[in-house]
Amino acid sequence: MRPSLLPRSAGWLALPEVRWAAASTGLFGVGGALQLAGAPAWAWWAAYLACYVTGGWEPGLAGLQALRDRTLDVDLLMVVAAIVAAAIGQVLDGGLLIVIFATSGALEALATKRTRDSVTALLTLAPEHATVLRASREEVVAADALVVGDVIAVRPGERIGADGDVIDGASEVDQASITGEPMPAVKEPGSSVFAGTINGTGFLRVRVSRAAHDSVVARIVAMVEEASATKATTQLFIERIEQRYSIGMVAATVALFAVPLAAGAELEPTLLRAITFMIVASPCAVVLATMPPLLSAIANAGRHGVLLKSAVVMEQLGITDTIAFDKTGTLTRGTPHVVAIDVLPSWAAAPDEAVGLAAAAERPSQHPIAAAIVAAALERGITDIPEAQGFVSVPGRGVRATVGGRAIEVLAPAAFRDSTGASSPDVDRLVSAAEQAGRTAVVLVVDAQPAGVFSTEDQTRPDAARAVQAARAATGRTPVLLTGDNELAARRLGHSLGIEDIRAALLPDGKAAAVAQLQAQGRRVLIVGDGVNDAPAMAAAHIGMAMGRTGSDLALETADGIIVRDDLASVATVVQLSRRARRVVGANLAIAGTVIAALVTWDLLGTLPLPLGVAGHEGSTVIVGLNGLRLLRNKAWRTADVAPAQ
Repeated sequence: MRPSLLPRSAGWLALPEVRWAAASTGLFGVGGALQLAGAPAWAWWAAYLACYVTGGWEPGLAGLQALRDRTLDVDLLMVVAAIVAAAIGQVLDGGLLIVIFATSGALEALATKRTRDSVTALLTLAPEHATVLRASREEVVAADALVVGDVIAVRPGERIGADGDVIDGASEVDQASITGEPMPAVKEPGSSVFAGTINGTGFLRVRVSRAAHDSVVARIVAMVEEASATKATTQLFIERIEQRYSIGMVAATVALFAVPLAAGAELEPTLLRAITFMIVASPCAVVLATMPPLLSAIANAGRHGVLLKSAVVMEQLGITDTIAFDKTGTLTRGTPHVVAIDVLPSWAAAPDEAVGLAAAAERPSQHPIAAAIVAAALERGITDIPEAQGFVSVPGRGVRATVGGRAIEVLAPAAFRDSTGASSPDVDRLVSAAEQAGRTAVVLVVDAQPAGVFSTEDQTRPDAARAVQAARAATGRTPVLLTGDNELAARRLGHSLGIEDIRAALLPDGKAAAVAQLQAQGRRVLIVGDGVNDAPAMAAAHIGMAMGRTGSDLALETADGIIVRDDLASVATVVQLSRRARRVVGANLAIAGTVIAALVTWDLLGTLPLPLGVAGHEGSTVIVGLNGLRLLRNKAWRTADVAPAQ
């Protein structure tokens, strides 16, 4: 499996926040075990206090540093609440607060690391060096040192070092990483090429048209960075809410202690009331109201093949109202397949013979259509494919070889017309029918006579129709198709799946612009893709999901989630699961808020016994925690799988 958004163990431990959170959680567990086992108080107190130190020193220090900037955050507030809880003997309560906030900090650090690494992954697409032609010699230079006007040599199999225009040579270039097209594009003098794409079997001379910092790949990096940065505005809003809550709680606690004391109240009961207020007003239950449902839903989705980057992603999935699919490698398999073999009436032979001869001629080739023809022969049980002699491949035209003493050619339709100098009505009819159906046709020629036409197309995934139907049910809207493929092929696929909004021939910035246009209409877009060309759109979209088995490294890193098993219908299911998690979060917040309000009111207007206050606070914490854990059950996924749009 390709790298996923979940880092390897070494990656986790490389982050200090994760190490401290793990240590704090472990020590908390040790303290709880010792306490339940009836160990001496000093033993479990020592474990809990060690939990305080390991999990609380970093947020505590950060909170103190923030105080110097006249900023009070909730992390420092929780550390203080934990210390106060320990001071009155509630060391377990304080330890739980420490563990929760240490874990939240670790998750935030992981999300930040993945966002940074997603951009780094893209930079490996473009080669580090290029061969420059200067006068009569070649010189290898750094790719980022190329300037507009330089002429570079690109040999077979090499990555192209810069955006530019072909001035000499002919080849087929695999540019799926940029355009998403499954077929290599024919490049000849006058054609444009992109940095990072892979040259085929021909030799090219390319004049550089853009500097490295302005190439398509570099612009994709910039778009990913910009879109990722704009997502941080939500976090800024949350921080403002935390700041207000922290200030209000501290002010209320100080007032509850200072005002009665100034009015002549006794110190001990006044301090006890203020401490009780600090405990019952602490947002422990509020924090648990949010994280357990979301983390449980994440774990459930992971068991069913959908990996999500963070709890924020799970929460935001629930407000998705438009799902956009990429075509090649997402709704389709991304590789051509022979779907029709038409033997001409003038060639009296069976289709199996035509396939066998074409497969023999194509077997030395590395072209995707060649692989499809060889696969078609094997599917028909033709395993004894003869050896071809004198194999020649001409980029953009086809191949020719001698098989069993017969001259065999497999040609593109235009190459067939050029080679014969005349048209064949039967060939023209079959080629036209294939092209109108959005397929790619090649012509088999045997001993200079047309023998048949092979029609190929990218295979639709078996679950694509179900995925589109599920997406429509989940959002109440028909999905959108965004693809770099040609208009005809895109419309044929879209109409077969019931998709009406089809946007084809899009480069990466075009896909990102299409997402922006949908968002300008007030839609919250979830995009599903697999290639580098999808990365900017994923970064710009509300949520991005990548195909796990076929997705490029950049798509996997940039996406907010990965569909590990490539089950497209699970996208709609996880959207519904997110909505259920949001409902549980809402219910939990209502429970936590009601309990806190009731206990605070009791403490302010009456005399709330400290044990009762702690019991009420912890009771609400347990209730919201258990309520959130219900989403771990398989039933939650099955229910989401059939839930209609709301």
